[in-house]
Amino acid sequence: MKKSKKPKKIRSIKHQITFTFIGLLFLSILTISMINGAFLEKYYVSKKTETLLEAREVLSQINTDSMTEDDVESEQEELSSEIIQESSRNNLTWVVVNEDNTKYLCWPENEDQLRSKLFFGYASDLDMDNGKGTILKQTDNCVVQQVHDRFVGMDYVECWGKFDNGNYFLIRSPLESIQESANISNKFYFFVGIIIIVISGMCIMAVTRKLTRPISELTELSRKMTDLDFEARYKSKAGNEIDVLGDNFNKMSSQLEHTISELKSANNELQKDIEDKVKIDEMRKEFLDNVSHELKTPIALVQGYAEGLKENINDDPESMDFYCDVIIDEASKMNKLVKNLLTLNQLESGKDAAVMERFDLTALIKGVLSTMDIMIRQKEARVIFNETEPLYVWADEFKTEEVVTNYVSNALHHLDGEKIVEIKVQKQEDRVKVTVFNTGTPIPEADLPNLWNKFYKVDKARTREYGGSGIGLSIVKAIMEGMNQQYGVQNFDNGVEFWFTLDRK
Repeated sequence: MKKSKKPKKIRSIKHQITFTFIGLLFLSILTISMINGAFLEKYYVSKKTETLLEAREVLSQINTDSMTEDDVESEQEELSSEIIQESSRNNLTWVVVNEDNTKYLCWPENEDQLRSKLFFGYASDLDMDNGKGTILKQTDNCVVQQVHDRFVGMDYVECWGKFDNGNYFLIRSPLESIQESANISNKFYFFVGIIIIVISGMCIMAVTRKLTRPISELTELSRKMTDLDFEARYKSKAGNEIDVLGDNFNKMSSQLEHTISELKSANNELQKDIEDKVKIDEMRKEFLDNVSHELKTPIALVQGYAEGLKENINDDPESMDFYCDVIIDEASKMNKLVKNLLTLNQLESGKDAAVMERFDLTALIKGVLSTMDIMIRQKEARVIFNETEPLYVWADEFKTEEVVTNYVSNALHHLDGEKIVEIKVQKQEDRVKVTVFNTGTPIPEADLPNLWNKFYKVDKARTREYGGSGIGLSIVKAIMEGMNQQYGVQNFDNGVEFWFTLDRK
């Protein structure tokens, strides 16, 4: 047995954008922290190397040949403020000694340990245990190196060598500060990064919500169009190409509704043509027979009362008025019969094809009840119709109104008992079922199948009393079949219910 594929899980574009930007922020901060930890110290050492070489150029101008050992202190005081400021700002310690170590200058004062390291270690090449560290840069007269001073337990960047005037020099700067700064910087980046991610995440969510709302609306609009619901429209204003897409959706929705209406009309017309061509001859013959039968009685009455007037059978004005009323009433019934027959003939012959359109069924029923208000009051009927929400259907609106009018009129004419007429609208998947119930005497079961035949009357005396010809339900039948819909009647203990269906989609 072939397994059905699971539906693909749809991810929200809002969440995708939000998580992507937050991920990029987190990755950027992590990358900065890693670069900071891996390269900041090296960058700092390279900058310190440049600073030491610049300091070497300044110290090369100092001349210790003319100084005595006792004059060193006075010379120390005469150091330029520029050298002192540069040394303090760059955290430099240095010493300059002559070739025989009898004269020296240093910063800060009393750097005897640094003097000894220079003369007895580097200058005399006696500091073999220290290994002179890692050489960073070397020229003919100076060496820049990174070393660990075992006496103080710290790492330094040093520059040492010999000036052209024969003086030895040693300049050093500690690395402990940059290592500590790198750790502090990484911690700072971490905490600031968390705050940035939280704030940025909130901002991104707000922005993406605004950006994706029109897209979500278009998604819902397309879903409704898939279900053939063309009432929905794109209403958002994004201020970009999405608005153009939304307008195109609206135009497409209107065009599809119009096209489907035409297709349904064409489809109904095609089916009607196929079915009705076979029945045309039989319908004409049946039509002539029924017309002859139905017109025979009213014509006989008109003829009889007209002859009575002519022969002055009753001379009194009251009798003459009665004869005239009968003639007028029967002529009116014949006129109504002829109109109904013409309507039925057009429906059955296919000349009056259904025009399928989408309309509000609730509003149509309320309109019919409003039109028949006078008849309802005359019959002292209580009409119940509780539907308030719009309910859109596909059908011929004019013919649907004629069906509802026929059902309600029929219910009012056969009203009895509690005198209640109840109209209901029931949704059934893709269809709507409309029912019209009236209290009164149920129709005999044997007569139910024949109700839809032309000129069929259950109670001929009562039907003639209100001018019925037995064509109303035949017209309903023709209309419903013309729209390929169902119709019917059902008995209840306290009355009768007529019904029909219409398409919702």
